Amino acid sequence: MAGQPRRDHETDRQLALPVGLVVVLATVVLAVALHAATNPFVSAHTWQTTAILTLLVIFGMTTAIRIRIRSTTQAIQWCDVAIIIGMAVAPPPTVVICTAVGVTIAYLFRRRAFIKSVFNVAKETVLAGAAWMLLHTLGWTAQSARTLPETLVPLIVAYCLLVVLDELVMLPVIALDTGTRVRQLFLADPGLRLFSAAARLLLIVGTVLILELDNGLLLAIPPVVVSLHLAYAGRLRSREERQAWQRLARTTDALNVVDPDLVLRTAVARSAELFSADEVEVELFSSGRLIRGDSDSITYDGPTNGAPETADIVIPAALTRHDDHEAVGEVRLRFHGPVRLSEREHYTLRTFASALCTAIRNADAYAELDRVAREQAHAATHDALTGLPNRRHLLDTGTELLRRQHADGVVALLLIDLNHFKEINDTLGHAAGDQVLTQVADRLRSAVRDEDLVARLGGDEFAVLFRGLPAPAVAAHRAEALFTSLHKPFDLDGMRISVEASGGIASAPNAGGMAELLRRADVAMYQAKRSGRRITTYVPAQDTADLGRLVLGGDLPRAVADDEFTVTFQPIVELNTGEVMAAEALARWQHPVHGMMDPLRFIDAVERSGLLPAFTEAVLDQSLIAARSWREAGFELPVAVNVSPRSLLDARFPGAVLARLRAHDLPPDGLILELTETLALSQLEVVDQVLNQLRNEGVRLALDDFGTGYSSLSMLSRIPVHELKIDREFVMAMENSAEASAVIRSTVDLGRSLGLVVVAEGVESEPQRQALWELGCAAGQGHLFARPMAASRLLVALQQGAEGRPGTLAPPLHEAGSVIRLSPGRRTAPRRPDRLPHLPA
Repeated sequence: MAGQPRRDHETDRQLALPVGLVVVLATVVLAVALHAATNPFVSAHTWQTTAILTLLVIFGMTTAIRIRIRSTTQAIQWCDVAIIIGMAVAPPPTVVICTAVGVTIAYLFRRRAFIKSVFNVAKETVLAGAAWMLLHTLGWTAQSARTLPETLVPLIVAYCLLVVLDELVMLPVIALDTGTRVRQLFLADPGLRLFSAAARLLLIVGTVLILELDNGLLLAIPPVVVSLHLAYAGRLRSREERQAWQRLARTTDALNVVDPDLVLRTAVARSAELFSADEVEVELFSSGRLIRGDSDSITYDGPTNGAPETADIVIPAALTRHDDHEAVGEVRLRFHGPVRLSEREHYTLRTFASALCTAIRNADAYAELDRVAREQAHAATHDALTGLPNRRHLLDTGTELLRRQHADGVVALLLIDLNHFKEINDTLGHAAGDQVLTQVADRLRSAVRDEDLVARLGGDEFAVLFRGLPAPAVAAHRAEALFTSLHKPFDLDGMRISVEASGGIASAPNAGGMAELLRRADVAMYQAKRSGRRITTYVPAQDTADLGRLVLGGDLPRAVADDEFTVTFQPIVELNTGEVMAAEALARWQHPVHGMMDPLRFIDAVERSGLLPAFTEAVLDQSLIAARSWREAGFELPVAVNVSPRSLLDARFPGAVLARLRAHDLPPDGLILELTETLALSQLEVVDQVLNQLRNEGVRLALDDFGTGYSSLSMLSRIPVHELKIDREFVMAMENSAEASAVIRSTVDLGRSLGLVVVAEGVESEPQRQALWELGCAAGQGHLFARPMAASRLLVALQQGAEGRPGTLAPPLHEAGSVIRLSPGRRTAPRRPDRLPHLPA
């Protein structure tokens, strides 16, 4: 064991026991040997033999092959050869004494550390004593007559004992001294150690064979050992250099990765193994980062000034390339004690540092390219101002969703446009406008579900892509929640401003892909702007992109003049009893070319044509004529007529309605006007005047498609309605959507608390009827009861009735005669004797 490892109190304390034990054993062995040397037989040997043995021990200690393990050098020495050869030619006590003296002289000349020298002298003395004891046990003496095998076998056994004992004594002490595991030391170059042991054994056998011829040939042993040592050392150097370059090649190959962090960690682990260093650290000057560790783990990774201080011996190498003088950092080999690297190791370190420098530069360059690429990719798919996905990202994501929408639920798109946003830019400046856009983006991002996508299309337009919807109607409900998040005023440097928005919703089309979905949402959004509604759902009938629909506008004057507009009626039924409560008038256009058309295909053209009053009067007349005929037959059913929001902007509209009622001799409560939620209905004073006048005259008002338009609750506080109608989309989705059921339940509860009748549209099955009744809904209409039909056919159906009960279109949900006492919470406003039982005041 050579070298000068780092000394500290803990290391000395750990070494004290094994070193002291070996010294004590050596003292005992040497004392026994000295006592035995007084024997006349032992002392009879010539001084020449003793001198030659001592010189042979000294020579064996100085001609060692050394292997550096971290900061400690392990020597493969020839001392065991000298001991065994000595046992063959001299008494064992003499060999023990010669060994102790020779090793002591060798270490005095080498000037090693005192504790190290004492340990090695004691170790070799103990080994010589062990060989003596073994040979004595086997009854072997150098002077006894025996055959060649009887001579060689005990010496070979003794040699094997020395090799094993040397490993058992040396390795634990080196492990304690260097902090290295015994297993790691045992596995360090095992092939080299085994080959060296075999070579020494062959040398012992050859020497014994020579000595069998003549003991005087003992003087020839040192030259032979020198020759073998030189040859072996030369071969070992060649082998070590070859393996060193192979390890360097593997290490540099391992550095060819593009992850900067992985490059540094690999460099630390591989270089600690390559140079057999206690620790290795790499410092990067640009980032001030230092990473330190050994071949097994990383012990520190952080800023340079935060690394723990140690008293290690450091061998640095600048991280520069051969063609560059600017260092990117420094790699440092750390040893717990003084270490002298060979010229080859210094050159290997410089080569490794150059390769590491190249690897770091390449990894940094790749990381920078990857960062730029990711930033460019993000910039290509995201809005720079708000950070939201842009139109391209929206189209790509939507296209993928539409490809698999049947498996993941319904896909819908909400398009949002900020109303009068240009006024903010013109009045407060573009910086204020940017703040509004950013705050709108933040509110939308916070209000949507994780699976939904919010995008900015440009300017003041935003989009929300809903995915995984149980039914298309749920999109309107979620859109209302998003618009509610925008209702709160925005804070602009101390100023609070309100921003209004219009939205259009479209569900995934059967064809046309994401571009068509975006176009439809855009159409719905502009319909919302034109109509004054906050949110509008796309309907094909109002899509002005259909050229054929534009042509219809030219046919309207003829249609009004020729009475081409007809009316069919769909009854509204009390869900519990099946009794018909009213009938809704549905306008149709009997076009001479296109056949029968529903209002969705032509109502928008009517509203823009200037013929709206004439169209309204025609529909109203036919509806009131039908109601009169039913009354004459004994069925006092009110008729419900849909009113365009534009009609409510005409202050003469109430007078026209009342005039038609008088003309057909119908009371005002025989007419129900169905209104659609719009922005105009909730804010314009003329609308309030029109609706209040109609209400005061006794005309009933119903709010159609409740929950899908603009601020339902705020409208109810202003508009004196009698009924609320639940949109058919919620009814269709209620069986599979908890949200749709929640909307229906909340609407029913609201209607009950306000004393209003709640009518569900689109009832098509008995389970829906039963579920709606259980939720508290009083009435419904849909194909379950009757499809739209002419007034005369409805009269016949009323007269026939269901199960022989005139005035009904469905059997009751419960058996007749059952009396159910309602709790106060289930009762609506008290009935008045002058009102129909199904229409509370």
